[in-house]
Amino acid sequence: MPDDKPVLIEAVINGVANPEFNPHVPSNSEEIRDDILACFEAGASMVHNHAGNDAKDPSGLDSYLASWAPVLERFPGAILYPTIGSSGSVGERFGHLSVLAERGMLRVGAIDAGSTNLGVRDEEGVPLPSESVYANSYAYIAEAIAFCHQYELATTFAIFEPTFLHTVIAYHRAGRLPRGSWLKFYFGGAGGYAGSAPRERLMAFGLPPTPKALDAYLEIMEGCDMPWGVSACGADVVGCGIARTALERGGHVHVGLEMYEGERQATNRELVEEVVSLCKEVGRPPLPWNETAEFLGFSKSLTQTDS
Repeated sequence: MPDDKPVLIEAVINGVANPEFNPHVPSNSEEIRDDILACFEAGASMVHNHAGNDAKDPSGLDSYLASWAPVLERFPGAILYPTIGSSGSVGERFGHLSVLAERGMLRVGAIDAGSTNLGVRDEEGVPLPSESVYANSYAYIAEAIAFCHQYELATTFAIFEPTFLHTVIAYHRAGRLPRGSWLKFYFGGAGGYAGSAPRERLMAFGLPPTPKALDAYLEIMEGCDMPWGVSACGADVVGCGIARTALERGGHVHVGLEMYEGERQATNRELVEEVVSLCKEVGRPPLPWNETAEFLGFSKSLTQTDS
Protein backbone atom coordinates (compact mmCIF):
# COMPACT_ATOMS: atom_id res chain seq x y z
CA MET A 1 0.00 0.00 0.00
CA PRO A 2 1.42 3.46 -0.91
CA ASP A 3 1.80 6.24 1.59
CA ASP A 4 -0.81 8.98 1.72
CA LYS A 5 0.64 11.04 -1.12
CA PRO A 6 -2.10 12.98 -2.95
CA VAL A 7 -3.78 11.73 -6.11
CA LEU A 8 -3.69 13.82 -9.26
CA ILE A 9 -7.18 13.61 -10.81
CA GLU A 10 -7.04 14.75 -14.42
CA ALA A 11 -10.50 15.42 -15.88
CA VAL A 12 -10.74 14.99 -19.67
CA ILE A 13 -14.14 16.28 -20.55
CA ASN A 14 -14.97 15.89 -24.26
CA GLY A 15 -12.43 14.69 -26.85
CA VAL A 16 -14.06 13.25 -29.98
CA ALA A 17 -17.19 12.24 -28.07
CA ASN A 18 -20.31 14.30 -28.80
CA PRO A 19 -23.80 14.80 -27.33
CA GLU A 20 -25.25 12.11 -29.61
CA PHE A 21 -23.01 9.64 -27.80
CA ASN A 22 -23.79 11.09 -24.36
CA PRO A 23 -25.98 14.19 -23.87
CA HIS A 24 -23.70 15.28 -21.02
CA VAL A 25 -20.67 15.80 -23.29
CA PRO A 26 -20.03 19.57 -23.41
CA SER A 27 -20.00 20.74 -27.00
CA ASN A 28 -19.77 24.54 -27.25
CA SER A 29 -17.48 26.97 -25.45
CA GLU A 30 -20.07 27.93 -22.84
CA GLU A 31 -20.85 24.30 -21.97
CA ILE A 32 -17.13 23.52 -21.81
CA ARG A 33 -16.58 26.44 -19.42
CA ASP A 34 -19.39 25.22 -17.15
CA ASP A 35 -18.10 21.64 -17.20
CA ILE A 36 -14.55 22.72 -16.34
CA LEU A 37 -15.90 24.69 -13.38
CA ALA A 38 -17.98 21.70 -12.26
CA CYS A 39 -14.95 19.40 -12.42
CA PHE A 40 -12.81 21.69 -10.30
CA GLU A 41 -15.65 22.04 -7.81
CA ALA A 42 -15.93 18.24 -7.67
CA GLY A 43 -12.24 17.78 -6.88
CA ALA A 44 -10.32 17.64 -10.18
CA SER A 45 -6.64 18.58 -9.97
CA MET A 46 -6.48 19.75 -13.60
CA VAL A 47 -8.67 19.71 -16.71
CA HIS A 48 -8.05 18.92 -20.37
CA ASN A 49 -10.55 19.79 -23.09
CA HIS A 50 -10.91 19.96 -26.84
CA ALA A 51 -12.26 23.12 -28.47
CA GLY A 52 -15.98 23.70 -28.77
CA ASN A 53 -17.94 23.13 -31.95
CA ASP A 54 -18.47 26.90 -32.11
CA ALA A 55 -14.75 27.56 -32.65
CA LYS A 56 -13.98 29.72 -35.65
CA ASP A 57 -10.20 29.36 -35.58
CA PRO A 58 -9.02 26.01 -37.06
CA SER A 59 -6.93 25.36 -33.94
CA GLY A 60 -9.85 26.19 -31.65
CA LEU A 61 -7.92 29.08 -30.11
CA ASP A 62 -10.96 31.35 -29.82
CA SER A 63 -12.91 28.60 -28.06
CA TYR A 64 -10.12 27.95 -25.56
CA LEU A 65 -9.88 31.65 -24.75
CA ALA A 66 -13.63 31.95 -24.29
CA SER A 67 -13.88 28.86 -22.08
CA TRP A 68 -10.76 29.35 -20.00
CA ALA A 69 -10.81 33.06 -19.16
CA PRO A 70 -13.77 32.86 -16.73
CA VAL A 71 -12.39 29.63 -15.23
CA LEU A 72 -9.04 31.26 -14.46
CA GLU A 73 -10.81 34.23 -12.91
CA ARG A 74 -12.53 31.87 -10.47
CA PHE A 75 -9.65 29.41 -10.06
CA PRO A 76 -6.52 31.54 -10.60
CA GLY A 77 -3.51 29.38 -11.39
CA ALA A 78 -5.59 26.29 -12.24
CA ILE A 79 -3.97 23.93 -14.75
CA LEU A 80 -5.80 23.69 -18.08
CA TYR A 81 -4.48 22.39 -21.36
CA PRO A 82 -5.87 21.91 -24.89
CA THR A 83 -5.54 19.21 -27.48
CA ILE A 84 -3.02 19.40 -30.30
CA GLY A 85 -3.39 18.82 -34.02
CA SER A 86 -3.09 15.23 -35.21
CA SER A 87 -1.01 15.99 -38.30
CA GLY A 88 1.21 18.64 -39.84
CA SER A 89 4.29 20.43 -38.54
CA VAL A 90 4.87 21.26 -34.89
CA GLY A 91 4.04 24.87 -35.72
CA GLU A 92 0.71 23.81 -37.18
CA ARG A 93 -0.11 21.39 -34.38
CA PHE A 94 1.13 23.57 -31.49
CA GLY A 95 0.55 27.12 -32.73
CA HIS A 96 -2.38 27.80 -30.41
CA LEU A 97 -0.31 26.64 -27.42
CA SER A 98 2.23 29.42 -27.99
CA VAL A 99 -0.54 32.06 -27.92
CA LEU A 100 -2.09 30.61 -24.76
CA ALA A 101 1.34 30.41 -23.10
CA GLU A 102 2.24 33.98 -24.05
CA ARG A 103 -1.02 35.14 -22.43
CA GLY A 104 -0.11 33.34 -19.20
CA MET A 105 -2.97 30.86 -19.51
CA LEU A 106 -1.05 27.70 -20.36
CA ARG A 107 1.65 25.75 -18.53
CA VAL A 108 1.27 22.29 -20.13
CA GLY A 109 2.05 20.85 -23.54
CA ALA A 110 0.76 17.44 -24.64
CA ILE A 111 2.91 15.03 -26.66
CA ASP A 112 2.08 11.55 -27.90
CA ALA A 113 5.54 10.03 -28.15
CA GLY A 114 5.01 7.40 -30.81
CA SER A 115 2.89 6.13 -33.69
CA THR A 116 0.01 3.68 -33.75
CA ASN A 117 -3.01 2.52 -35.71
CA LEU A 118 -6.38 3.65 -34.33
CA GLY A 119 -9.16 1.94 -36.23
CA VAL A 120 -12.62 0.50 -36.47
CA ARG A 121 -13.71 -3.07 -37.22
CA ASP A 122 -16.13 -4.05 -39.94
CA GLU A 123 -19.21 -6.28 -39.55
CA GLU A 124 -16.99 -9.38 -39.62
CA GLY A 125 -14.74 -8.07 -36.86
CA VAL A 126 -11.63 -7.29 -38.88
CA PRO A 127 -10.04 -3.82 -39.13
CA LEU A 128 -11.47 -1.63 -41.86
CA PRO A 129 -8.71 -1.05 -44.48
CA SER A 130 -7.96 2.56 -43.55
CA GLU A 131 -4.73 4.21 -44.73
CA SER A 132 -4.70 6.44 -41.64
CA VAL A 133 -1.86 6.12 -39.12
CA TYR A 134 -1.47 8.33 -36.07
CA ALA A 135 2.13 9.19 -36.89
CA ASN A 136 4.54 10.87 -34.47
CA SER A 137 8.10 10.40 -35.67
CA TYR A 138 11.20 10.72 -33.51
CA ALA A 139 11.94 13.96 -35.38
CA TYR A 140 8.49 15.34 -34.50
CA ILE A 141 8.85 14.24 -30.85
CA ALA A 142 12.22 16.00 -30.57
CA GLU A 143 10.82 19.21 -32.05
CA ALA A 144 7.72 19.06 -29.83
CA ILE A 145 9.85 18.65 -26.69
CA ALA A 146 12.00 21.57 -27.82
CA PHE A 147 8.82 23.63 -28.25
CA CYS A 148 7.75 22.83 -24.67
CA HIS A 149 11.20 23.84 -23.40
CA GLN A 150 10.98 27.11 -25.35
CA TYR A 151 7.68 28.05 -23.72
CA GLU A 152 8.58 26.44 -20.38
CA LEU A 153 5.63 24.06 -20.58
CA ALA A 154 5.52 20.93 -18.49
CA THR A 155 4.70 17.99 -20.74
CA THR A 156 2.07 15.32 -20.38
CA PHE A 157 2.66 12.11 -22.31
CA ALA A 158 -0.12 9.72 -23.31
CA ILE A 159 1.25 6.17 -23.54
CA PHE A 160 -0.73 4.25 -26.17
CA GLU A 161 1.79 1.43 -26.61
CA PRO A 162 4.94 0.27 -24.76
CA THR A 163 7.25 1.89 -27.33
CA PHE A 164 5.81 5.29 -26.41
CA LEU A 165 6.99 4.70 -22.85
CA HIS A 166 10.48 3.61 -23.90
CA THR A 167 10.83 6.89 -25.82
CA VAL A 168 9.76 9.10 -22.91
CA ILE A 169 12.01 7.25 -20.47
CA ALA A 170 14.98 7.75 -22.81
CA TYR A 171 14.43 11.51 -22.69
CA HIS A 172 13.87 11.39 -18.92
CA ARG A 173 17.08 9.50 -18.25
CA ALA A 174 18.98 11.93 -20.46
CA GLY A 175 17.60 14.85 -18.42
CA ARG A 176 15.89 16.28 -21.50
CA LEU A 177 12.27 16.57 -20.35
CA PRO A 178 10.69 19.84 -19.20
CA ARG A 179 10.08 20.27 -15.49
CA GLY A 180 6.79 18.90 -14.17
CA SER A 181 6.24 16.24 -16.84
CA TRP A 182 4.10 13.16 -16.20
CA LEU A 183 2.70 10.03 -17.89
CA LYS A 184 -0.74 8.54 -18.54
CA PHE A 185 -1.11 4.89 -19.52
CA TYR A 186 -3.91 4.66 -22.10
CA PHE A 187 -5.30 1.17 -21.59
CA GLY A 188 -7.36 -0.05 -24.53
CA GLY A 189 -10.53 -0.75 -22.55
CA ALA A 190 -13.19 -1.68 -25.06
CA GLY A 191 -10.80 -0.79 -27.83
CA GLY A 192 -10.58 2.91 -28.58
CA TYR A 193 -11.86 6.42 -28.10
CA ALA A 194 -15.36 6.70 -26.69
CA GLY A 195 -17.91 8.02 -29.17
CA SER A 196 -15.74 7.47 -32.26
CA ALA A 197 -17.69 4.33 -33.24
CA PRO A 198 -20.08 1.83 -31.64
CA ARG A 199 -18.32 0.09 -28.79
CA GLU A 200 -18.41 -3.31 -30.46
CA ARG A 201 -16.75 -1.86 -33.58
CA LEU A 202 -13.77 -0.21 -31.91
CA MET A 203 -10.43 -1.80 -32.78
CA ALA A 204 -8.33 -2.52 -29.71
CA PHE A 205 -4.94 -0.88 -29.23
CA GLY A 206 -2.33 -1.14 -26.53
CA LEU A 207 -2.75 -3.14 -23.34
CA PRO A 208 -5.98 -4.00 -21.48
CA PRO A 209 -6.91 -2.27 -18.18
CA THR A 210 -5.70 -5.06 -15.91
CA PRO A 211 -3.20 -5.30 -13.04
CA LYS A 212 -0.88 -7.45 -15.15
CA ALA A 213 -0.84 -4.84 -17.92
CA LEU A 214 -0.12 -2.06 -15.44
CA ASP A 215 2.68 -4.10 -13.92
CA ALA A 216 4.19 -4.52 -17.40
CA TYR A 217 4.37 -0.74 -17.79
CA LEU A 218 5.76 -0.33 -14.27
CA GLU A 219 8.44 -2.91 -15.06
CA ILE A 220 9.53 -0.81 -18.04
CA MET A 221 9.56 2.23 -15.73
CA GLU A 222 11.77 0.58 -13.10
CA GLY A 223 14.18 3.21 -11.79
CA CYS A 224 12.18 6.07 -13.35
CA ASP A 225 10.46 8.37 -10.86
CA MET A 226 8.11 10.22 -13.22
CA PRO A 227 4.53 10.54 -11.92
CA TRP A 228 2.12 8.29 -13.79
CA GLY A 229 -1.59 7.67 -14.00
CA VAL A 230 -4.08 5.36 -15.67
CA SER A 231 -6.82 5.89 -18.24
CA ALA A 232 -9.32 3.39 -19.66
CA CYS A 233 -10.24 4.19 -23.27
CA GLY A 234 -13.77 3.19 -24.17
CA ALA A 235 -14.37 1.82 -20.67
CA ASP A 236 -14.97 2.87 -17.06
CA VAL A 237 -11.67 3.51 -15.30
CA VAL A 238 -13.24 3.05 -11.85
CA GLY A 239 -15.72 0.32 -12.73
CA CYS A 240 -13.13 -1.92 -14.40
CA GLY A 241 -10.89 -1.74 -11.33
CA ILE A 242 -7.75 -0.26 -12.87
CA ALA A 243 -8.15 3.05 -10.99
CA ARG A 244 -8.08 1.29 -7.62
CA THR A 245 -5.09 -0.80 -8.68
CA ALA A 246 -3.26 2.35 -9.73
CA LEU A 247 -4.01 4.14 -6.47
CA GLU A 248 -2.78 1.13 -4.49
CA ARG A 249 0.47 1.19 -6.50
CA GLY A 250 1.03 4.93 -6.02
CA GLY A 251 -0.40 6.21 -9.31
CA HIS A 252 -2.94 8.78 -10.41
CA VAL A 253 -6.16 8.80 -12.47
CA HIS A 254 -7.21 10.23 -15.84
CA VAL A 255 -11.02 10.29 -16.07
CA GLY A 256 -13.84 11.87 -18.04
CA LEU A 257 -16.16 11.65 -21.02
CA GLU A 258 -13.29 11.78 -23.52
CA MET A 259 -12.60 8.19 -22.49
CA TYR A 260 -15.61 6.92 -20.55
CA GLU A 261 -18.04 4.35 -21.82
CA GLY A 262 -19.98 2.53 -19.14
CA GLU A 263 -23.39 1.24 -18.18
CA ARG A 264 -24.86 4.72 -17.67
CA GLN A 265 -24.69 8.17 -19.19
CA ALA A 266 -22.57 9.84 -16.55
CA THR A 267 -21.54 13.47 -16.28
CA ASN A 268 -17.94 14.58 -15.96
CA ARG A 269 -18.68 15.86 -12.47
CA GLU A 270 -20.00 12.43 -11.43
CA LEU A 271 -16.93 10.69 -12.82
CA VAL A 272 -14.60 13.02 -10.90
CA GLU A 273 -16.65 12.52 -7.73
CA GLU A 274 -16.31 8.74 -8.11
CA VAL A 275 -12.53 9.03 -8.19
CA VAL A 276 -12.59 11.36 -5.18
CA SER A 277 -14.62 8.74 -3.27
CA LEU A 278 -12.22 6.00 -4.35
CA CYS A 279 -9.26 8.07 -3.11
CA LYS A 280 -10.89 8.26 0.33
CA GLU A 281 -11.48 4.49 0.33
CA VAL A 282 -7.85 3.80 -0.52
CA GLY A 283 -6.60 6.35 2.01
CA ARG A 284 -4.98 8.85 -0.34
CA PRO A 285 -6.23 12.44 -0.56
CA PRO A 286 -7.20 14.04 -3.90
CA LEU A 287 -4.67 16.66 -5.02
CA PRO A 288 -6.29 20.12 -4.77
CA TRP A 289 -6.23 22.17 -7.96
CA ASN A 290 -4.25 24.97 -6.29
CA GLU A 291 -1.49 22.56 -5.19
CA THR A 292 -1.08 20.72 -8.51
CA ALA A 293 1.68 22.90 -9.99
CA GLU A 294 3.80 22.67 -6.84
CA PHE A 295 3.21 18.91 -6.59
CA LEU A 296 4.45 18.29 -10.13
CA GLY A 297 7.26 20.84 -9.88
CA PHE A 298 6.16 23.09 -12.72
CA SER A 299 8.30 25.94 -13.92
CA LYS A 300 7.64 29.11 -11.95
CA SER A 301 7.72 31.35 -15.03
CA LEU A 302 3.98 31.30 -15.72
CA THR A 303 2.62 31.77 -12.24
CA GLN A 304 1.40 35.34 -12.63
CA THR A 305 -2.17 34.08 -12.21
CA ASP A 306 -1.38 32.13 -9.02
CA SER A 307 -1.96 35.05 -6.70
